[in-house]
Amino acid sequence: MLRIENLEKRYQTGDLALKSVNLEVPKGQVMALIGPSGAGKSTLIRCVNRLVEPTAGKVFLGDLELAHLGSSALRRARTRMGMIFQEYALVERLSVMENVLSGRLGYVGFWRSYLRKFPQSDIDEAFNLLQRVGLDHMADKRADELSGGQRQRVGICRALIQNPDLLLVDEPTASLDPKTSRQIMRLICELCEERQLAAIINIHDVLLAQMFTRRIVGLQLGAIVYDGPPDQLSPDVLTQIYGEEDWEATIEATKDLDEDEADVLAVAEKVIGRPGAPS
Repeated sequence: MLRIENLEKRYQTGDLALKSVNLEVPKGQVMALIGPSGAGKSTLIRCVNRLVEPTAGKVFLGDLELAHLGSSALRRARTRMGMIFQEYALVERLSVMENVLSGRLGYVGFWRSYLRKFPQSDIDEAFNLLQRVGLDHMADKRADELSGGQRQRVGICRALIQNPDLLLVDEPTASLDPKTSRQIMRLICELCEERQLAAIINIHDVLLAQMFTRRIVGLQLGAIVYDGPPDQLSPDVLTQIYGEEDWEATIEATKDLDEDEADVLAVAEKVIGRPGAPS
């Protein structure tokens, strides 16, 4: 679905933010992108949808090469790429429903969007998405009345109502408490599986990346230094990505979290039964 070939980004200061990055993310795969601050994670995501212009290389979404599209073609291509932002990027004075429907701006004309006259099919889909993330009862609330976790759920709905092929997620849990962070990561991964979306999640929290994704890519100084499954993130690999630290303790913490998650699921199954089980 997404293919990146020899992608580079050099800023006017001369700093090389990305160094010959090569990646493929197939349909339905959720990939976590980890690395220290300044490693190039956000730059990589923004080069894909050209919020940042790459210096060299190619980016393909399916058969469409993105790096050299003109402005109108790029606008059309961006409708195929949903973006979820760290700071939510909601319009505070608008309602939850209006913020979700803003994800359809690339599909409706200027005046219809300006007058907020969206097709009924778009409104129905917005309600369906809000129901899926547990916010259908808040459709008329203003965005500035929501908690951080609720705002991130609205951002997820706004991205998904575009009906994208690719989801780009930039630090979705950075401003959230640990419990909400796990809920948001679980929700994103479930939705990607349901819709067979390719996704890149830029995330600082290694534990969350290991818990919820099956593929992790580690960046260091703009170059890929690891690409593989979470269970192969050894202390040596983590040291290569982040530098010296007690990574054995991190790995043990991940195992403990996995066991806790399994315990919670087991209890839930006893209380409500397995899906499809007789009531």
